[in-house]
Amino acid sequence: MTYKNDDLAVVPETQRTWTTANYAALWIGMSMCIPTYMLASSMIEGGMNWWQALATVFLGNIIVLVPMILNGHAGAQYGIPFPVLARASFGILGANIPAMLRAIVACGWFGIQSWIGGAALYRLIAVWAPDIGNLPPIFPSSFGMETGLGLAFFSFWALNMFVIYMGIDSIRRLLSIKAIVLPVISLALLVWAISATDGLGPILARPALFQNRSEFWAFFFPALTGVVGFWATISLNIPDFTRYASSQRAHILGQAIGLPTSMTAFAFVGIVVTSATALIYGEMIWDPVALSAKFTSPLLVTCAMLAIIVSTLATNIAANIVSPANDFANLAPRWISFRTGGYITGVIGIAIMPWRLVNDPTGYIFTWLIAYSALLGPIGGILIVDYYLVRRCKLDVDALYSNHGAYWYTGGINWRAIVALIAGIAPSVPGFLVAIKTIRPDAAPAYLNNLYHYAWFVGFGVAGILYFSFQHWFTPSTSRNMAIRYPA
Repeated sequence: MTYKNDDLAVVPETQRTWTTANYAALWIGMSMCIPTYMLASSMIEGGMNWWQALATVFLGNIIVLVPMILNGHAGAQYGIPFPVLARASFGILGANIPAMLRAIVACGWFGIQSWIGGAALYRLIAVWAPDIGNLPPIFPSSFGMETGLGLAFFSFWALNMFVIYMGIDSIRRLLSIKAIVLPVISLALLVWAISATDGLGPILARPALFQNRSEFWAFFFPALTGVVGFWATISLNIPDFTRYASSQRAHILGQAIGLPTSMTAFAFVGIVVTSATALIYGEMIWDPVALSAKFTSPLLVTCAMLAIIVSTLATNIAANIVSPANDFANLAPRWISFRTGGYITGVIGIAIMPWRLVNDPTGYIFTWLIAYSALLGPIGGILIVDYYLVRRCKLDVDALYSNHGAYWYTGGINWRAIVALIAGIAPSVPGFLVAIKTIRPDAAPAYLNNLYHYAWFVGFGVAGILYFSFQHWFTPSTSRNMAIRYPA
């Protein structure tokens, strides 16, 4: 049976041409997106002042940069994507478990970005056709979606599907347009906020809203985990990009330059503008689409919405399609292509109902970002421990595509990794159930509920330590030679 297709195969040396500049540009392009703005502005809405929010964003990105670079090594060294790397620790078939967990999260991000783009399209249409807000209801009440907004959302979603159908060249063109459009609109928003409030002074003078230190720390740690969780997806599947690196230095330096700086800079725009809205409108508006709709000039609103639509479309396709498409292809390489994987991502992105997440800043951080970091943190711990501590960066590449090699384990699954993954997720489950109001806060011990605020860190540590222990307890030392098949 084949476990390879063109999308999963090793990238030839001749095609590994990405330089430091390419990786810096990649991160600048991915960081400058509306969810980055909303992440920072949601912290302001939650009670932080400007420097607390900015420091939280910067620290979280420095932390997530570490697993980003560590996981990227295998891609640059062997030219393999994330699902194939996961086969070394989870098994040829077991790798589908982390791949699917990561893919579902990407589907959620795809849905969120599609909702943002759809909302921008709705605001654009409403400028010239105000009656769109008075259309009779056609969606079930359980959706919690107005007709006009829903139609705009599905229209933007269909545009994403069309771009997938058109192929990679159209994606590249969109990214080029975004590289021009989004910096311009960001600078325009920043200038507007500063001029409308008579300078940065009044904006930066706004104090934090916490009554004491305990309130601050209670918000800070979940927010920090949310920032780490923001890129927890890419920190796993970064081999999908580093497999094209011309050298290890190229991706390490490029990511170190591009990620923390661009993420923090664009977050500063969100922080300043959101703080300014409290002074200008008497309320904090953390959604840039809702803010742009308050502008009185139809032409200005149209330009702003078009910019958001184009930039969101480009980010959505580049950041939320490439990786899940590879993950779904790993599930059935013979039947699922990149294009088919993109369509699957689109369908699941709707089923997740993303509008319920982005309408609530606390839900965005405490439910969405932290919840999926509880899933992805343990996977990151297992991958890094396996690659660096167990295998010492040595992989049998041929065996990664075979059911007769070192990574077949028992029936294609390494039970050690599965048990470690479950154990890494388990501590965050009580807190998650409390966060989504499935159980009462007093239904579990307080310390278990609080672990949820550190979900990525707890999961990473627990799963990594257990996996390392299992590999040494249950695997003879001679079997750690990658040319030798592991015992059952």
